[in-house]
Amino acid sequence: MQTRDLDYRCGETNLRGYVAFGEAGGKRPGVLVFHEGVGLGEFVMERARRLAEHGYVALAADMFGDRRQATNLEEISRVLGGLRAEPATLRARGRAALGALAALPEVDANRCVAIGFCFGGSVVLELARDGAELKAVVSFHGGLSTKLPAAKGAVKASVLVLTGAEDPLAPPEQVAAFEDEMRAAMVSDWQVISYGNALHGFTNPAADGTMLRTAFYNAQADRRSWAAMHGLFDEVLA
Repeated sequence: MQTRDLDYRCGETNLRGYVAFGEAGGKRPGVLVFHEGVGLGEFVMERARRLAEHGYVALAADMFGDRRQATNLEEISRVLGGLRAEPATLRARGRAALGALAALPEVDANRCVAIGFCFGGSVVLELARDGAELKAVVSFHGGLSTKLPAAKGAVKASVLVLTGAEDPLAPPEQVAAFEDEMRAAMVSDWQVISYGNALHGFTNPAADGTMLRTAFYNAQADRRSWAAMHGLFDEVLA
């Protein structure tokens, strides 16, 4: 497997991603992987390597710039609040990552998908709402609300939302509003899977309530959600 850092830009902001791909030749599907609220770190890079083992070219994207890491809830809230208040900037940074992935010589630019965890789950949904050229997006325990709901017919990607039934950051009313948004936008392929007894951050083994009291790892939900992602990718990338 080959891995390396990849610098790309969005306006004046330098973004430092992480690329992983196997040794097989030829062009392969590309996967964007968007990080949680703490920034691009080992958890998301490990997921990129897992995807590379399955034959994808994975780019773990940087949404903060210069691979900055947040160290506490106050910093996370400040950084995320700034991006969420400016959805155009958030979407532009996501599109910059997609452009960087599609430009890699190993990638089939017509077969790209995106996944995201927590904050990153929100990012992939914003890309879908913005009409990005993606075959599918998968949100793992991401926020579902938006300042810019999808316009009718705008979403081109298949949409898969994987959420914890007990996640206070995606309560039932937010899930219902998201479903209504998908219907109103006439999205042709969308799913919401809710995992019982799962809280926020259920895919991350490091989630133990220390950073966020309602974020806890759930091995069963982690395993099942990862399998659901692969099932969708097998279908849309066939």
